[in-house]
Amino acid sequence: MVLSGVLTVGLHILMTLPSPQEAGAIQADHMGSYGPAFYQSYGASGQFTHEFDGEQLFSVDLKTKEAVWRLPEFGNFAHFDPQGGLVSIALIKAHLDALVERSNRTRATNVPPKVTVLSKYRVELGQPNILICIVDNIFPPVINITWLRNGQTITQGVAQTSFYSRPDHLFCKFHYLTFVPSAEDVYDCKVEHWGLEEPLLKHWEPYLPTPLPDSTETLVCALGLAIGLMGFLVGTIFIISSTCLSSATR
Repeated sequence: MVLSGVLTVGLHILMTLPSPQEAGAIQADHMGSYGPAFYQSYGASGQFTHEFDGEQLFSVDLKTKEAVWRLPEFGNFAHFDPQGGLVSIALIKAHLDALVERSNRTRATNVPPKVTVLSKYRVELGQPNILICIVDNIFPPVINITWLRNGQTITQGVAQTSFYSRPDHLFCKFHYLTFVPSAEDVYDCKVEHWGLEEPLLKHWEPYLPTPLPDSTETLVCALGLAIGLMGFLVGTIFIISSTCLSSATR
């Protein structure tokens, strides 16, 4: 992935729901954040999000110009006009050149992302499952994430989330792959980012217990049989001894 410099600008508008405390103090029970929003000069991309108590409720992407709810059920209880998010992104874009000059064109530090791959359900060969590629510690939020099966790019059954913001101004993103586990297939989550010197491949393959060799199975059976016979002999000896002691007492 050939990439050039980028500037990310954040915008937060906070709303707190306070509760009265002793001596007139105010403590926020909940916090809603209209933002963060960012605009990228690279690829003319941007995103606006609305968060509540640190969890994203929905986002508006500059390219799709649609409001996407983190959980589809949220859309049944509320509505948000995407134009509101697009206006916030446009405001950031309008001030981009001025902010670049104020920063003396200082480039932001590229942070290498961290990648984890896991399955959503317990793996059973032949049973449909979902692979999850968790890409964390992202900054700036410009990244390419690709699924590979046996080294070949996969485009079907792929889904992704928007960028989730973190309190430390880094981002997190999830990529999903619907698949059917097979003993012959291996998978990789390929991540390309400015913070990496080369693409990062996170490998995943189904864990299959190693079957015991025939000689080991035979040995286990023989040991079990020997222990059983020994137990039988010891029991017989105890019974005979008890009978003899009982006769001698009489």
